[in-house]
Amino acid sequence: MKHLSWLILILVSCSASPEKNTLPETPNVLFIAVDDLRPELGCYGRELISSPNIDRLAAQGTRFDRSYCNIPVCGASRASLMTGLRPARNRFLTYLSRADEEAPGITTLSGHFHNHGYHTISNGKIFHHDDDAEKTWDEIWHPVSNSNSWRDYALSENILQDTSDRFRGPPFERAEVPDETYKDGKIAEKTIRDLQKLKELDKPFFLATGFYKPHLPFNAPEKYWALYDGKVNLPENNHPPENAPKESIHNFGELRAYAGVPPEGGVTDDFARELIHGYYASVSYTDAQIGKVLDELKRLELDRNTIVILWGDHGWNLREHGLWCKHCNYETSLHTPLILKVPGTRQVKASAQVVEYVDIYPTLCELAGLELPAHLQGNSFKELLFDAEAKSDGVAICQWFAGVTTVRENWFYTEWISDSDSAYARMLYDHSVDPGENVNISEQEVYSTVISDLSKEMRRSRAPNYFQ
Repeated sequence: MKHLSWLILILVSCSASPEKNTLPETPNVLFIAVDDLRPELGCYGRELISSPNIDRLAAQGTRFDRSYCNIPVCGASRASLMTGLRPARNRFLTYLSRADEEAPGITTLSGHFHNHGYHTISNGKIFHHDDDAEKTWDEIWHPVSNSNSWRDYALSENILQDTSDRFRGPPFERAEVPDETYKDGKIAEKTIRDLQKLKELDKPFFLATGFYKPHLPFNAPEKYWALYDGKVNLPENNHPPENAPKESIHNFGELRAYAGVPPEGGVTDDFARELIHGYYASVSYTDAQIGKVLDELKRLELDRNTIVILWGDHGWNLREHGLWCKHCNYETSLHTPLILKVPGTRQVKASAQVVEYVDIYPTLCELAGLELPAHLQGNSFKELLFDAEAKSDGVAICQWFAGVTTVRENWFYTEWISDSDSAYARMLYDHSVDPGENVNISEQEVYSTVISDLSKEMRRSRAPNYFQ
C-alpha cells in the first residue's frame, strides 16, 4: 500500500507538470509570404472570407492576433523583415527598397540559414526585387509575367492612347480559367516540385514561397468570385476620422494607376463593391494555392520536421476612412496576419501579445537552434508559442515616411516628425472604445499624459536609428 501511495504521488506530480516541448533538431523552414493580406480570415474570427487552408494551419500552430508590419509597403516591409532592421528616416521606405543596397554588409534571414548549411530557395515574391540579396539563395525562381498582355492588346487596337508605364489595365478580372493561369497557381506548382526534390536532399531547407494575391489587380478564377456573389458590403466609415490630420490621408495612387479609376476623388459604390469582391476572391484563390502546398508537405511527411510560418507583408484598406491600398498609419494598413507552426510541439493556440515583423528573424533562428546575429533589432517571441503566460515587450513601432506609430496596450499613437525631431501632426486612438479609429483624440487634454509617455517611449527604446 505504501508503494502504491508513492506511485500515485509520482503520477499526480507528473500530470501537474507542464508538458515540455522538444524542438526538432535542424528543422526545415517553409516560409510563406502573402502580399497585401489583411487578417480578415476565418481563423481571425471573420467569417465572410473563405480561407479554410490558412485556418487549418492556424489550428495546428499559433495565431498572433496583434502582429504588425514595421512599414506598410511591400519592398520596404520585406527588406526590413529579412534583415531584422527597422525602417529609418533614410532606410526601407518605398516599394523599391533593397536590402543589399540600404543595409550593405548585413546578413539577411535567408543568408543566415544558407550560411548554416540550409538549401535556400526563393519562389515568387519574397524580396521585392528578384536579385536582391541573390547570393543568399541557392535557387531563385519567378513565374513569367503576363501583366502587360491587356495593355499590349489595348495599344494594338488603339483603345489606349496613354503609353506611360503607370497604366496597368483593369483593376480586377473575373475569368473562367484554371488556377494555374495566374502566377500564384504556377508558384504553388513550383513549390510542390521543390518539396518533392528537397525530400531527397541530404540537408535541411529554407523554402520561401511568396504569393502575389490579393495584390492588385484582383485577378482570380471565376469559382472564387462566385463564393461572394451577393455578399459584399461596404464599410460604414467611408470618411476620414473626426479631427484626423491631413497627413494621415492619401490619394491611393496605387489604385489610380488602373483603368476605370478616376484621377481624384472616390469611386462609386458599385465600383467599390467590385473591388472588394475581387479582393475577397483573390484571398480565397491564394488560400487554395497554400492548401495545395500544405497538402504536399504532409503527403511527403515533411511536416514532421518543418517549421511553417505564414505572414502578410502589410495590411490593406478597403475604403475604410475613404482609403484604398496601404501607405498610411492606420490599423488597416499596419495590422497583419502571422501564423507559426512548429512540428512535434504543443503550442499556444493564439497570442494577444503585441509582436512586430523585426521579431521574426530572431524567432526563426532560436527555433532552428542558430545563434542570433548581433545586428538584429527585434526580439524573439519563441516563448509566446509555448507558454500562454509569456509576455512580449508589448510595443510595436511602425513607420510611413515621417509618420511613426506606437502600438501599446489599447493605444494607437502616431506622430509626424520633422528633421529636428519635433512633432508637427499627431493622432491617438483608444482601441478599447474606438477599434475602427474614427475619432482622433490626440488634442483632448485628458490624454496629454498618455501622449507624453508614448512619445518618449517611441524615441527612447524603439526607434533609436530613426534619423540614420
